[in-house]
Amino acid sequence: MKSYCRALSAVALLFVCASLHALDRQPTADYHARRVALANKLNGGVAVLFAAEEPLLDFMPYRQDEDFYYLTGWNEPGAALLIEAPASAEGNHSAHAYREIMFLPTRNLRMELYTGKKLDAVSPDAPQVAGVDEVKPMTDLALTLNQLGTENRASMYHIWSEPDTEQSKALVQWAATTLGMDSAPSFADVRPPVHELRATKDAGELALLHKASDASVQAQFAMMRSVHPGQKERTVAGIIIEKLMENGCERPSYAPIVGSGEKSTELHYADNSQTMQADDVVVVDAAGEYSMYASDITRTVPVNGHFTARQREIYDIVLGAQKAAMEGFVAGKSHINDPQHKYPDSLDTIAWNYMNAHGKDLHGEPLGKYFIHGIGHLVGIDVHDPYDYSLPIQKGMVFTIEPGIYIPEEKIGVRIEDVFYADPDSKLVDLTEALPKDAESVEKAMRK
Repeated sequence: MKSYCRALSAVALLFVCASLHALDRQPTADYHARRVALANKLNGGVAVLFAAEEPLLDFMPYRQDEDFYYLTGWNEPGAALLIEAPASAEGNHSAHAYREIMFLPTRNLRMELYTGKKLDAVSPDAPQVAGVDEVKPMTDLALTLNQLGTENRASMYHIWSEPDTEQSKALVQWAATTLGMDSAPSFADVRPPVHELRATKDAGELALLHKASDASVQAQFAMMRSVHPGQKERTVAGIIIEKLMENGCERPSYAPIVGSGEKSTELHYADNSQTMQADDVVVVDAAGEYSMYASDITRTVPVNGHFTARQREIYDIVLGAQKAAMEGFVAGKSHINDPQHKYPDSLDTIAWNYMNAHGKDLHGEPLGKYFIHGIGHLVGIDVHDPYDYSLPIQKGMVFTIEPGIYIPEEKIGVRIEDVFYADPDSKLVDLTEALPKDAESVEKAMRK
């Protein structure tokens, strides 16, 4: 009988985990390792991070705060995470071990009729479901901080949080008044050390990024098959979103860009309101997010299925610039997102030099001046993952290479964007290589 009950409990726990997370979640040990890694950057302090709040109106599905999700894999609103870094004995302060606590809001049973069942601190097996060492009610956050301040008052002056959020502002005010401080403590920003950790992807993250890119490739294939003269840009955007969701994405990584004709030269054209014309090209920048991890792909295709000679010339130059940047990549040396060409070995500069050496505009001028943005950015839980671009790309990072030429005078915009991983051997792995990008292959894909 006892074994039967234990089996039922295990099944119930599995059901709760599945229903609460609803995403491909990495093993609990992975998130724990990230929290320990963050603790080692806190200089003996305390970090407090907050989950995203649930929106009042559910126009879009709930999306967790990126840093909170990276550290917890937790996808419910209103929680808080406390990490206390280990410290050795010093002066009047005793040594203490590493500690982690997730604070969960009290369940609102009426609201759950609309939003679904939530976990709280008194739920069975709450720590196992949440994947943290301790779980407490959100109402205990102030009490726990008070206890930490009593044990080590100096720790209250070494709190790491997100100073510009409303929750952290309230935390600062609480620390000043409740603990009787002469002035409010100056909280350190916890985001830079978290972002340092996020920049390098582990195996589990890489698997999710592959899934996001695979789904996005299928969406781009659907786009290529749907583009034709007389088609609405917005219709193509809808086809892309449908295919992303069909392949497991919970949302697009960003609003799809489908810009034809002169709009192909506008980087962030978002109206998608035109009807595509036969002699134009269309730039389609669209990808999806799979279990919080993003992809980012752009292809440029001829609306009627065949590039004109001039369109093909510009297209081949952009593709050549991308290939030159790929060949010039060296992990630990190459910079990206360098549109001012401050670094002579940056991928931006390599692509820019290639464009200037190949082809001219209608006035006989080199084409480099029509490359008006950085060549790439990191990709992860954010489609533009945070990074200090004064630093070169390192092994283990995932990023885009996306050269483009935009000539409004000719109504020709071309961008080719793919997602790459710098593997442990410093080689580039193209996560989107299944999607054709040479001109002949693009035209062939449009005929299928």
